[in-house]
Amino acid sequence: MLENQLLKIAQDFGSPVYVYDAEKIESQYKRLTNAFKNVKHLKLNYAVKALSNISILKLFNSLGSGIDTVSIQEVQLGLAAGFLPEQIIFTPNGVSLNEIEEAAKLGVKINIDNLSILEQFGTKHPKTPVCIRINPHVMAGGNANISVGHIDSKFGISIHQIPHILRIVENTKMTINGIHMHTGSDILDIEVFLYASEILFETAKQFKNLDFIDFGSGFKVPYKQGDIETNIEELGEKLSKKFNDFCKEYGKDLTLAFEPGKFLVSESGSFLTKVNAIKQTTSTVFAQVDSGFNHLIRPMLYGSHHDIVNISNPQGRERFYTVVGYICETDTFGNNRRINEINENDVLCFKNAGAYCFSMASNYNSRFRPAEVLWYNNKAHLIRKRETFDDIINNQIEVDFTTKKAKELVK
Repeated sequence: MLENQLLKIAQDFGSPVYVYDAEKIESQYKRLTNAFKNVKHLKLNYAVKALSNISILKLFNSLGSGIDTVSIQEVQLGLAAGFLPEQIIFTPNGVSLNEIEEAAKLGVKINIDNLSILEQFGTKHPKTPVCIRINPHVMAGGNANISVGHIDSKFGISIHQIPHILRIVENTKMTINGIHMHTGSDILDIEVFLYASEILFETAKQFKNLDFIDFGSGFKVPYKQGDIETNIEELGEKLSKKFNDFCKEYGKDLTLAFEPGKFLVSESGSFLTKVNAIKQTTSTVFAQVDSGFNHLIRPMLYGSHHDIVNISNPQGRERFYTVVGYICETDTFGNNRRINEINENDVLCFKNAGAYCFSMASNYNSRFRPAEVLWYNNKAHLIRKRETFDDIINNQIEVDFTTKKAKELVK
C-alpha cells in the first residue's frame, strides 16, 4: 500500500489502527502454492492464531486454504467463517481431553502431542482418526524464544518415544491419519529443515494408513531492508522431490500440508499510530505515540523488529528517535531509530504488523483495543470497530456497596 493511502485511512478511521493489504496476503499464498506446484496434493492450513479476524479467515477460505487452530474457540471461529470441518485441523497444546473431544464432535481433524491424552482419546474414540505431533528435536528457527523443536520443548511427542506411540496405537486399535512437526519460527537454514523432514519421513514409515504429512511452518519474512528470509522457492524444489520420493516408497500419494501464519499475513499489516508528544531528555529524543504494548507487544516480548516510518513527513530530514508508548511501564518500540523528522500529531507506521500483533492485544491500563481495516479492491473496509468504554465494562458485575450485607463484607 502507498503511504498516502495509509495516511488517509488514519484520518478516516482514527488511530491507532491496524491495516491489512489483501493483495499482499493473496500474493504470499500464491507464492507458497507455486513453490510446491510439483506436489500432487498440497494443503495450506492458515494458522488462525497469527491474525484471527473473521474477514481475514473468509479471505483465506476464498483462496482455497484450510485453517490450523489451537483452541476450540478458533475452531468455532473457522466454522463461522464458512470453513467445512474437514478443512480445519485442531492442533492444541496442554488442553484437556474434554476440549479435544469437543473439537472431534464438530468433525475437524485432530492433532495430539501428548502420550497420555493420545491413550485416553484412543481408548474412548478408536474410530476417530488422529494426527500425531512429533518433536524432532531440531531447532530450525532463528529465535530461541519462538522455537519449539528443541528437546525440552512442551510441544510434540519426542521421536525417542515412538515405541510408546506404537504401543498405544496397537492397544487401542486407533487410526493414525497424519504425522506432524513444527520446529519453530524464523527458519533460516533450509538444510536444517530438510534434515528434520527426513526424521518425519522415517517416523511416517511406522504408520500404514496415513493421509497427510504436516511439516508445520515458521518461514521467515524480511523485517527490514536487506533482511534475510526463508528461500521458499528453493525449499519447495528440494522438499517436493523428497516428498514425492517418499510417496513412491510409501505406495500412496499423501497430502503435503503446511500451517503458515506469519509468512502469509505479516508483511500485509501496517499499524498506524499518532504522535502525542516529543520529549527531549539529556541523551534521548522520545517520540511518544498513542499506543503501547497493549496493542503491539512483540518488540517488548521477544525483541522483534518493526520498521517505523513517518508517513506524515516522508521527505523530512532524518533524525534519531526512540519511539515509546503511553503505557505506565517500559514499552519501547524502537531505540535510536533513524526516522524522518517527527512532530506532534504526525502518523507513524509500524511495518510487518499483520502477524501476532492485534491477536496479542489487550486492555491493559483499561485502554481500548484498536480498529482493524482491510484494504481490498482499492478500498478501505472496516473489519473491526474500535472498542468503547461499554466494551471494557460489558462483562463486569458491580457489587452494591450500599446494602448492609455488602458493608459488613467490606469490614
